[in-house]
Amino acid sequence: MSSLQTIQRMMVEQFDLKPENLTPDAQLESLGLDSLSVIEFMFNLEDELKIKLPDERVEIKTIGDVVNILDKIIAEQKGSAQ
Repeated sequence: MSSLQTIQRMMVEQFDLKPENLTPDAQLESLGLDSLSVIEFMFNLEDELKIKLPDERVEIKTIGDVVNILDKIIAEQKGSAQ
């Protein structure tokens, strides 16, 4: 399962959103997610994927932003685990 598919599945479960609205260019704010919801979601992603997100603040506006962050972190953490 790709990062996008994982994010889409989790957003449907957590926020009761329609999968067809969860495209990479979908604005999180337009989906009804405020900054606190996004932070909570990112913590849930950490738990689900068993990764550690960086402490520095990163601007997250779209689902694509979340995908890019996840893909980068997963690549870094899997690389360092070998």
